[in-house]
Amino acid sequence: MKKSTLALAVALAAIAQQANSAGFIEDSKATLGLRNFYINTDNRDGHPNATSNTRSKNAEWGQGFDLRFISGYTQGTVQFGVDAIGLYGVRLDSSRADHGNYTGTASGGTVFPSDGNKAVHDYASLGVTGKVKISQTELKLGTLQPKLPVIVTNDGRLLPQTFQGGQITTNDIKDLTLVAGQVEKAKGRNSSNNENLSIGGANGSSNYNAGKFSNKFYYAGGDYKLTKDLTAQYYYGNLEDFYKQHFLGLTHNWAIGPGVLKSDLRYFNSSDDGKNGDTAAYYSSGNYNNFNAGKGKVDNNLYSGLFLYTVAGHTFGGGYQVSNGSSDFPWLNQGDGSSAYITTDMQIQKFARAGERTWQARYAYDFAKVGVPGLTAGVVYLKGSDIDTIANNNGRAETTGQSEWERDITVAYVIPEGPLKNLGVAWKNAMWRTDLANTRSQDENRLIVSYSLPLF
Repeated sequence: MKKSTLALAVALAAIAQQANSAGFIEDSKATLGLRNFYINTDNRDGHPNATSNTRSKNAEWGQGFDLRFISGYTQGTVQFGVDAIGLYGVRLDSSRADHGNYTGTASGGTVFPSDGNKAVHDYASLGVTGKVKISQTELKLGTLQPKLPVIVTNDGRLLPQTFQGGQITTNDIKDLTLVAGQVEKAKGRNSSNNENLSIGGANGSSNYNAGKFSNKFYYAGGDYKLTKDLTAQYYYGNLEDFYKQHFLGLTHNWAIGPGVLKSDLRYFNSSDDGKNGDTAAYYSSGNYNNFNAGKGKVDNNLYSGLFLYTVAGHTFGGGYQVSNGSSDFPWLNQGDGSSAYITTDMQIQKFARAGERTWQARYAYDFAKVGVPGLTAGVVYLKGSDIDTIANNNGRAETTGQSEWERDITVAYVIPEGPLKNLGVAWKNAMWRTDLANTRSQDENRLIVSYSLPLF
């Protein structure tokens, strides 16, 4: 039995003995989240590639159910609790022609897992988390959904991604939050199965790489509030046999005139670990001349700054990001949809390729200022240039100066009160264009109807 499974069993046994304790039941809550999700992706130029998931059109529609139970804690110096998450997705529409999986690989399509090369009718999963608390220190074992600079849970489709592992968090020191953990598996947003961990470049199959994975990701770090408006961060992440990563962050809120300026500065230093340093099958994507498909060991420094000024419902913003080094920026990426803690992680692309320089402009408006609470809208434009990459699969032709741009529009409304309180509707439209070789530009629309129902 794995250590995490054994520890979880011990925690659940302790909870069972004290289930009637005040706090465990009184402080428990359950919520049912409903999400109706439609996505349409149009790969506008080029032709489908028989070795990749690049149909000219992907369109899928489904209904998701997200049931969550969060317990209180038993009484005593050492307190116990348990959380649970049940996920269920139902296919409403997805034809063989429009399923986002050209080859029928196990990673699934745009929204649903694949059964051959067509979408399954439904899929489900259950996650349980045992938790132990002493003072302001909490240990969790089981299903996790961390949102930290070095590991971020993706929630961009019908159902959210989850991880399996353990995490300890402490707030015993005033203004300081410390976190440490280990993750062994990930369950993709379009999957019912827990899979091992990987990075871009090594997560798929090709004529020389069957896909390489690890079951050990370690992370630790903390947030320290220097003042009520200034927070400093440091985090470290290590995916065994792939990469080591250091993160430094600084956020600041500054009242200027009638509004507030938020500054968000981030720096990542990423390098190779273990087999990624000398074994081709573990290599990262990037700009490595004379290597198969331009891959090599992780070598990346990423700097970014984002500045947002909010006043009278308006938010104006701009930012700049630099990705230095021979590899693309690495993050946990099994090839089934993932998120990275970077300011350029957009609806379609992430803008973190080797050598890439990206500037962005943002605008958003909260219509509560004109008497329509719950209605928001925003637009983001990014332009990335100076991309270093390889022009063809034999890895012999280096290209520089490639570019890409993306424009995202979001309009959302959440009913703020009344019988339909918490019912939300959102439309997300994205347009991405690039001159990267062997790459197809995209247009994408998402329509999301969501509802959160408190059960108790």
